[in-house]
Amino acid sequence: MSSTVLSRRDLEFLLYEWLNVETLTGRPRFGDHSRETLDAVLDLAENLALRYFEPHYQASDRIEPVFDGERVAILPEIGEALGAFGATGMLGGAADVELGGVQLPEVVLRAAFLWLQAANIATASYPMLTMGNANLLCAYGTPEQVDTFVRPMFEGRFFGTMCLSEPQAGSSLADILTVAVPEGEGQYRVTGSKMWISGGDHEMSENIIHLVLARTPDAPRGVKGLSLFIVPKFLVGSDGAVGERNDVALAGINHKMGYRGTVNTFLSFGSGRHCPGGSAGAVGHLVGEEGRGLEYMFHMMNEARIAVGAGAAAVGYTGYLRALDYARSRIQGRDAGTRDPGSPPVPIVRHADVRRMLLAAKSYVEGAQALVLFAARLLDEQRTADDEGDRARAGLLLDVLTPVVKSWPSQWCLRANDLAIQVLGGYGYAREYPLEQLYRDNRLNMIHEGTHGIQALDLLGRKVRLANGAGLSILTERIAATLTRAAVPFPEYARALAGAWEGVTSVTETLWASDRPRESLAHATPYLETFGHVVVAWIWLEQLLATVGKTGDFYDAKRAAARFFFTYELPSVGPTLDFLALADPFLADLDEAWL
Repeated sequence: MSSTVLSRRDLEFLLYEWLNVETLTGRPRFGDHSRETLDAVLDLAENLALRYFEPHYQASDRIEPVFDGERVAILPEIGEALGAFGATGMLGGAADVELGGVQLPEVVLRAAFLWLQAANIATASYPMLTMGNANLLCAYGTPEQVDTFVRPMFEGRFFGTMCLSEPQAGSSLADILTVAVPEGEGQYRVTGSKMWISGGDHEMSENIIHLVLARTPDAPRGVKGLSLFIVPKFLVGSDGAVGERNDVALAGINHKMGYRGTVNTFLSFGSGRHCPGGSAGAVGHLVGEEGRGLEYMFHMMNEARIAVGAGAAAVGYTGYLRALDYARSRIQGRDAGTRDPGSPPVPIVRHADVRRMLLAAKSYVEGAQALVLFAARLLDEQRTADDEGDRARAGLLLDVLTPVVKSWPSQWCLRANDLAIQVLGGYGYAREYPLEQLYRDNRLNMIHEGTHGIQALDLLGRKVRLANGAGLSILTERIAATLTRAAVPFPEYARALAGAWEGVTSVTETLWASDRPRESLAHATPYLETFGHVVVAWIWLEQLLATVGKTGDFYDAKRAAARFFFTYELPSVGPTLDFLALADPFLADLDEAWL
């Protein structure tokens, strides 16, 4: 029986028939792996998802974390699931063997983690943050910091967070006020408050390692004055033993519409509630150099942005599969044109509008999942390609695509959840069914790790301009290569994509050429949405090319979803491209009194 959590068949198609992941095992870093070991990782993730993560999905929504003024109480099944995951070694799945990792390709680890995100996105957020935290420290921490903090995270004994936002400064990191005063030998005392910290306090691990953005007393204003600090919940001795409580206090819990199993906190650093060594301020350890904190933090932020896009795809995917399963078993109504009221009713999947909704959802979630795995494959290319030039090109392309990978699934897989609710009708918004919770959970992903609008500003204001447009040029080359391969088997789709991409590049030049950047950036969000839709059309054409010459329901279903996207979705970008080409200053000049 097929799972309603995720499609193993689709993952195998993407990994082995499209992305040719098996060839990565020929590279030195992945030389200990084979198709058998990669499949074993997927088996392990699927089993974990079904045995430990999915069973408490609805319970973790109903029984939220509770703060009694001293401790946070969290549903025990969450800790059990995290313990089971930690025991597998997958927290260090992509890390060096010397650090306790298994040197898996990122694309395989991402595919495996999709199972956990689809089964229970809230529980999966704890290891997602921990892996990002540990990977940042592997990149920028000292050997001592890696030994002290990273190894226990890979072992599942310590968890990690990222602490950026503050009550007065959400996404405006230039306005951060948290201060770190040096004490000598790389140690600082950190004082300030952080808001919206997922996984910020709990009793499910021996320690929690906070990565905190703060500024030193003489640092300049703005983001160039930010430094990055390791601030553990409990101090860790030179022998690795967990010691006294650091001056990190839980000031409160935020209550969200979704992800309710992920404790979301308001943390106070240096409140004096706990004074290690008898001194005020939380003990922090500088990562790298002063003033480069945001640069370092982007390592974790960009990883988290891809993870958020992956989570959105996973939550959308399981919603689609659950709606499809329901539509095949729910008997109601009769085929259109049937006039005999005595004729037997049919499954609702036989109704054209239900099929429309399901096919739309399929085109969104399978397009999003493919986009996410393509991005993970680029990360492997950036790190392990034989040629230095290929590594650099993969990095530039990934830079351009990261805002799309985060935002497109967050928008359109939410739409897939919306359609799934509609397929179920009245049952869709009943809490006895999981679809309304999936919708609430997925709605958060348009805000997580930078809102939709911030990703849009990043794409139009920075990423497509980076290195004089080098990343955009590489993307254009990749799309052109696909169009050449698709010209014979899929000429209509190739022509449609060519026209749409030409429109995107033309609009990009128009907005670039404007001598009024404020007016150009006012159009960033529709630009991102149009850019993303055309990129996903390209991803669908790539998938189609992987089906050539293959028969069976799976491949026919791929071709049907691609046809839907090219017929119903891609044409929708035309009017937006026409509007963007006008570079209308209306929104930038709008008087706020008129709102």
